[in-house]
Amino acid sequence: MVRKIALTLLSAALAAWCAAGGNHDAKTVLGNVSRAMGADNLKSIQYSGSGADFSLGQAMNPTSAWPRFTDKTYTRTIDFDKQASELQRVRVQGENPPRGGGGQPLVGEQNQNQVVIFNDNTPWVQRLDLILLPWGFLRAASAAPDTTVKSEKVNGKKFTVVSFMGQNKAPVSAFIDDQNMIERVETKIDNAVLGDTPYEGIYSGYRDFNGVKFPTSIVQKQGGYPVLELTVTDVRPNVEANIQPPQGRGRGGAGGPGGPGNQTAEAPTEKLGEGVYLILGGYAAVAVEFNNYIAVVEGPQSEQRALAIIQATKKLIPNKPIRYVVNTHNHFDHASGLRTFVAEGATVITHQINKPYYEKVWANPHTLVPDKMAQAKAKPKFETMTENKLLTDGNQVLELYHVQGSTHNDGMIMAYLPKEKVLIEADEFNPPAQVATAPPANINPYNANLAANIDRLKLDVDRIIPIHYPNDSRKVAKSELNMAIGKAN
Repeated sequence: MVRKIALTLLSAALAAWCAAGGNHDAKTVLGNVSRAMGADNLKSIQYSGSGADFSLGQAMNPTSAWPRFTDKTYTRTIDFDKQASELQRVRVQGENPPRGGGGQPLVGEQNQNQVVIFNDNTPWVQRLDLILLPWGFLRAASAAPDTTVKSEKVNGKKFTVVSFMGQNKAPVSAFIDDQNMIERVETKIDNAVLGDTPYEGIYSGYRDFNGVKFPTSIVQKQGGYPVLELTVTDVRPNVEANIQPPQGRGRGGAGGPGGPGNQTAEAPTEKLGEGVYLILGGYAAVAVEFNNYIAVVEGPQSEQRALAIIQATKKLIPNKPIRYVVNTHNHFDHASGLRTFVAEGATVITHQINKPYYEKVWANPHTLVPDKMAQAKAKPKFETMTENKLLTDGNQVLELYHVQGSTHNDGMIMAYLPKEKVLIEADEFNPPAQVATAPPANINPYNANLAANIDRLKLDVDRIIPIHYPNDSRKVAKSELNMAIGKAN
């Protein structure tokens, strides 16, 4: 009886072991994949093609995909030994007419040359740009001390899954088919709006290029939508890479729009009127004092930026709660600080199309980087609007308007202070680095639409507060918008 039980347990253990990969341990599996893909002696690679890239978090509305830019040409060179990457591409407008953010509209061709030299100080999210590629994954998984292997079926297809733990404590996994080709690499990263967010690379149509098996289709996704779609037409293994660090910049990178930024210093402020304050030091915000509370226009960029705005607001207007935070629109660089205001107890004022979206995505786990809202287990509160909303205590007045006809975002809101004759807006007019002395060759449709809305509402505007405040911190007069649309002052 004892022997029978022992044999049964041994059989169960062997069955579990086989299901987890049998005698194919991680080292063996990775070795087989490397040989099959021709990666054993791969020191560098250059691949070229065409396709599209997409702006994460810049959708026209909460239910649409990230805006598309067409990549007429795309060439990427990677030096695996030196941990360096150079991307050269020519981009043109992909949304016609322009819809959404991310630098639209793009007039003519945009030439980009992006160089990253990876090292131990390179942020993990940026390092994943290399690790998500099949050859980068093979190297990272081979070097990781905790690499595991198992079998898994996805939609009826059997895969060998190799995984290791990333620096952000999220597994990085590759799905390997029966030909020892990597079909998908996936992990999760933190996003201030989406929480623990899927990040994946999907590879198909493998062909032999000079002894190296390379996919002719590369799709990368974040938050469920593509951020890159590439058709590969040429691959050159072991090219002379010679990637040089970009001039005037450090090695590696430090994130993009919506990232933490450098906001350790006290935020500079300006009094716009009685109880009304402009807060700079990053994306602009405006704090407005009412009898019993404060309303802040915009919770942008990051938790760090939001905390700086909250700190400045409390110093300028002590002993009153921040009851409201006004969200101009749902693009991530303008919404990544909202959860911090929720943790502070503020109600989010936003366009009605955004409430279901925020309720859904803010319910996602925030385990990779627990923010203030997750730590406080705070429940979001909303007040929505359609075309207009008024905040007033009988003396102070803050008017909120839907920007009709916006092709930047369907739920765009602008704020107006009638006493100060100040308009607060996001992305509809981003002033140039210096005051323009002549109208541009091509009128930006966002600028023209903002001016049309000001005229429609008959707003008496002297000064504009762009959330993307000019770097020289100048006061932006309405005349600058008029110049941008070719209108005489």
